[in-house]
Amino acid sequence: ETVLIQQARVGSGSSVVFRSSGLHQQFCARPVSLKMTCEYYMNTVTQNSNNSAATGEPLRRKIPAGLYVVATPIGNLADITERARLTMAGADLIAAEDTRRTARMLTQLGIRTELISCHEHNEMQRAPQIMERIYSGQAVALVTDAGTPLMSDPGYRLVKTARDAGVTVVPIPGACAAVAALSVAGLPSDRFRFEGFLPAAQKARQARLTTLAAASETLIFYVGVHKMQAVLADFCATFGVDRPAVLGRELTKLYETFYTGTLSEVAEALAADPGGRKGEFTLVVSGRPAPETASAAEIRRILQVLLEELPAGQAASIAAKLVGVKKREAYEIALELKGTNDSPAD
Repeated sequence: ETVLIQQARVGSGSSVVFRSSGLHQQFCARPVSLKMTCEYYMNTVTQNSNNSAATGEPLRRKIPAGLYVVATPIGNLADITERARLTMAGADLIAAEDTRRTARMLTQLGIRTELISCHEHNEMQRAPQIMERIYSGQAVALVTDAGTPLMSDPGYRLVKTARDAGVTVVPIPGACAAVAALSVAGLPSDRFRFEGFLPAAQKARQARLTTLAAASETLIFYVGVHKMQAVLADFCATFGVDRPAVLGRELTKLYETFYTGTLSEVAEALAADPGGRKGEFTLVVSGRPAPETASAAEIRRILQVLLEELPAGQAASIAAKLVGVKKREAYEIALELKGTNDSPAD
């Protein structure tokens, strides 16, 4: 059975009415919360899945009004989540980066929800139209060509508009090329920075890489196939040829390939691969390692020699410059050594 939702304005403290099979529940003078959305989703959105499977009819189960940010597969349709499928089927409208590409996916999934374009060139114009649909009590799903919206894809302006208006915004997580590549790179993942696409112009790209070269966290980039060799050359010039890196090509697709090693080795492997000039790329580069510091034993050895001729402060100053540590650290060790040396003999 279809669940009807009537709502004057989401998030503005208006009356929200849920009607289902004669059951009448009214939430007055409060907005639809994320908790309400999730509870409703779990309790009612999936109630007709068996009926739909039995009849062969397209999925269509109305979901609460709001904006749903839906991740879609990045190349393998089997990666679609059940929640993403139900959300797109239950929405009143799908705002898509490319309606033709999304339409093909929806056809494969048996979904017939209305589509409207929402891409980087028309997002500001579309936002008010989409918000009006939500204000009227409709649910809108936001999708991009592949992966998670806003991750180097359109959607930021629309999501910000919805947030500023107090509208419920629900994430429907799923595939993301950056996270997929990081998960198999074998590089530190406790701290990482997603940079997305670098500037297309070489001068601007090199300037950006120069800024990033000293970053200690793992870096993740998206690179177009036509720029790949030039980008790797710029990386080698700014990061150094020995920086560890992993390059993923055609993630989750038939010809998924990973090139691993140093930046120079990755560039050589890509150049040697006949298929390396095709596909979409995700580059994961190790952060700059912390500079090596002198061991405590080395600092003590130098200070012991200097303290034979110099006061603690001056010895610490010289030792700090020689081994590359903070003067305060060297001074504390100097005082410790001086106190030991000045201790009366037993």
